[in-house]
Amino acid sequence: MITVEAEPLDLDHVFYSWSSRVPLEIVEAKGSFFTDRNGNRYLDLASQLVYTNIGHQHPRVVEAIKEQATRLCTISPSFINPVRSKAAQMIASLAPGDLNLIFFTNGGADAVENAVRMAKIHTGRPKILSAYRSYHGSTSAAIQLTGDPRRWPNEISSAGVVHFFGPFLYRSAFGSKSQNEECEKALQHLETVVSLEGPDTIAAIIMETVPGTAGVLIPPDGYLTGVREICNRHGIVFIADEVMSGFGRIGEWLAVNRWSVTPDLITFAKGVNSGYVPLGGVIISDRIAATFSDREYPGGLTYSGHPLACAAAVATLSVMEEEDMIGNARRIGDNILKPGLRDLASRHPIIGEVRGAGVFWALDLVRDRITREPLVPYNAHGPTNLPMVELASACHSRGIWPIVVMNRIHITPPCTISEEEAIEAIKLLDEALQNSPSLTSQ
Repeated sequence: MITVEAEPLDLDHVFYSWSSRVPLEIVEAKGSFFTDRNGNRYLDLASQLVYTNIGHQHPRVVEAIKEQATRLCTISPSFINPVRSKAAQMIASLAPGDLNLIFFTNGGADAVENAVRMAKIHTGRPKILSAYRSYHGSTSAAIQLTGDPRRWPNEISSAGVVHFFGPFLYRSAFGSKSQNEECEKALQHLETVVSLEGPDTIAAIIMETVPGTAGVLIPPDGYLTGVREICNRHGIVFIADEVMSGFGRIGEWLAVNRWSVTPDLITFAKGVNSGYVPLGGVIISDRIAATFSDREYPGGLTYSGHPLACAAAVATLSVMEEEDMIGNARRIGDNILKPGLRDLASRHPIIGEVRGAGVFWALDLVRDRITREPLVPYNAHGPTNLPMVELASACHSRGIWPIVVMNRIHITPPCTISEEEAIEAIKLLDEALQNSPSLTSQ
């Protein structure tokens, strides 16, 4: 066991992503909590990066990883390993329609990369459409498909990527007054983009079933069905990105199940094994798979279907089923988080909108509820982002760790969070909102 003082080594030798450093050394975690070196305990309302769906250190999953390590730590993906076969069968059984095959990756971004490659080869077309309000990963194609500002410094080459506006009634790009109108206009807009780009040039439309980093944007009923119809009509592959929204996050095994929609490809990662060992993949329909029945798929990864990662997935999916974690996520969302967060909004004018489902929620913070001006500017940094920095600090000092991004707080605890923990989280968030200097001066 490593017992050195890690912080100075970390700051001297670890290169941080997105130029962000959180000089907080974590020494242990269990259930819904993690603990730093100084003994401070935090309720993990972020599920780290929205992936510890079964909580930290679930003993069944930890034991499954240990047991697998005693038999087979690693093997080339060209060989069959039984735990990969079982993981593939379990994942496919949760998917709708004829999505029966699994291509394993190491995470979500490379799942997106491979799904896009499959779609382009299947159709022989060059373009991919994705939404502005989206995040698909930081590898080459995935970051081009991403709609948020992290794309900007990475646009070395964005040939073939076209962005469009998805539905978002609270900040509608279409001036809509209702969810039905927003759905209709968003679909009309997408149809227009498809027409202007040339349907015969578009390989795929990729979208997060529920955009997560962009603000937990629950699509209106009918929207995903409409996208499916557009794809069918033009021979376009429909890719659902469930890296964040899958495996219990919205109170469903897969988010597409809530709207009874069957995509052609589904990308996944994160919650499939709660990040205990890196794992991702693409769930592939029989129609797409048939393209490669008589030709080799030109892609692969050294650690595809890694035994330790797949063992963690098998154990994770098993305990999620046996312990009804999907049902718990749904009940916590319906009975605690939805009413509790809406009550906060009724008492804090700075909360413009509460939105979400299951254990996937966002508070949209505003300067003015009438104008809906965001609390901080889009992509704020430095002094302009001070209100959000202070709010994050107020949360952390009270022992809660939500995601603070742009002008929003995201509440995304593990699917296993208890009613008592969820109630306490809302109470502490209330205190943080009352005691953050920049907010109280609004």
